[in-house]
Amino acid sequence: MMTTPDLAGVAWRKSSYSDGGANNCVEIADGFPGAVPVRDSKNPEGPALMIPAVAWGAFIRQVKADWLG
Repeated sequence: MMTTPDLAGVAWRKSSYSDGGANNCVEIADGFPGAVPVRDSKNPEGPALMIPAVAWGAFIRQVKADWLG
C-alpha cells in the first residue's frame, strides 16, 4: 500500500531559470528518496505531484537537450 507523504513544512524551490517570476513556474522539493514532489507556484496550497525520480531525471535531461539544441 502506498502512502501519501506529508508535504507540510517542505522547503520548495524554483528553477534558477525562472527569471524571478513569482508565479509562473513549477516548484520542486528535495528529500524524498525515489520521488520528486512538484507543484504549481500559482497554487502553492493546491495538490503536488509525486514524480518518480527516474522519470523526473529523464524529463530534465530532455528539456536540457531541447534547450541546447
